[in-house]
Amino acid sequence: MLAATGVINSLTDWLDRVSGNWWFLAIILIIALLDSVIPIVPSETTVIIGGVAASSAGAASYNVVFVIIAGAVGAFIGDNLSYQIGRRASRLVERRAAKKESTAKKLKWAADQIEERGGLLLITARFIPGGRTILTLSSGLTKQSQSWFMGWVGVATIIWASYAAILGYAFGSKFEDDHTKAFVLAFGAALAVTVAIELVRFVKKKLTSKATQETAV
Repeated sequence: MLAATGVINSLTDWLDRVSGNWWFLAIILIIALLDSVIPIVPSETTVIIGGVAASSAGAASYNVVFVIIAGAVGAFIGDNLSYQIGRRASRLVERRAAKKESTAKKLKWAADQIEERGGLLLITARFIPGGRTILTLSSGLTKQSQSWFMGWVGVATIIWASYAAILGYAFGSKFEDDHTKAFVLAFGAALAVTVAIELVRFVKKKLTSKATQETAV
């Protein structure tokens, strides 16, 4: 418990020292970009921190709108980079699929999921850590239309960045004198949304599986 409090306090000190500077927007952009390819990078946390900083009157040298733009642009570039990595690896995967049935089934399953659920899947996946990387790679591997991909990813990244930045801004405005509380509550709310999405996805999967079994019988 003490260790966790120490980490939060250190984060708060760093927030006060660094996040009020305009160049923190560049950090938000870079981390959002990297997170699309390397899902262990905390992009959502960084966007929330930017939102909290922007809420402090006179403390930050930027508006929350710029936080949203930085997060969305970084995520958009990163998602397209992930797509291109998948696209360039597609021939290698296809050759492997021709020799290995399990690889062919996985590739077909990914293509079927994207075709069935469409662009809304790209929006949902953006709120699932790791899920967005898998889906953007899969979109490239299955050779989805790049213009289609860019359009939906553009919408997904704007929604995602707006949600994280506004959460930070809202809690930062409410607890202007306590950045620690503002960040913890905003991060907790973001985590709750992610858990809710995963829970809905799990329930839907179970119901679909049950319906398929009943139909088969």
